[in-house]
Amino acid sequence: MNREFKDALEDSPVIAAIKDDNGLKECLKSDIQVVFILYGDICNVGQIVSRIKEEGRVAMVHLDLITGLDGREIAVDYIKERTGADGIISTKTTQIRYAKEKGLYAIHRFFALDSRSLENIYKQSMAGGPDCIEILPGLMPRVIERAVKVQKLPVIAGGMIESKEDVMMALKAGAAAVLNSWLKIAVAATGTAKRGILSQSVPWSISNDLFCDAAFNSTAPFRNLSGL
Repeated sequence: MNREFKDALEDSPVIAAIKDDNGLKECLKSDIQVVFILYGDICNVGQIVSRIKEEGRVAMVHLDLITGLDGREIAVDYIKERTGADGIISTKTTQIRYAKEKGLYAIHRFFALDSRSLENIYKQSMAGGPDCIEILPGLMPRVIERAVKVQKLPVIAGGMIESKEDVMMALKAGAAAVLNSWLKIAVAATGTAKRGILSQSVPWSISNDLFCDAAFNSTAPFRNLSGL
């Protein structure tokens, strides 16, 4: 895994999933370092990426969700040459492989619907060679644990993460990071952690709109990505 991307995940294991301009605005007020762009079209995705990059964040574009792009490799070329994004998210192995050839970060998104799909995750991820895999829904700690044991890649938990407890459960199950759009994008480290130490406790302050924006503090296990 690229050092910059690894460092960003270690510093901020909660990833912002932005679905509109309001989400982007709130995200940029936080200390979140990695941003997944889940909206836009070929006319404005470059502007969205620029706003994120201007704030020093890692910008990842979900190719499946950008209007005007399709499943072909040329979509990867467009993102690299026209937007300046750091990488892509896709459900398609061909796009993941091509993105890596082009020097982009690549995250392969999978839906764990049953035991067979979980087995296919390993085969497809090996074929594409992504930096990380994302498993949906993320609210399945046993599935995350199984994926982490089998994969040699960091696992991102995404989908149906709706509370602080859900975030904590996914991280404790072994996820390297958690993707979330329900959080009010106000997750910030309030303490200092030493990298490379598994289960190092890091204080996080999380503001969640599901709890009427009431702030509460907790500790999250610091993910060890030093071997990646």
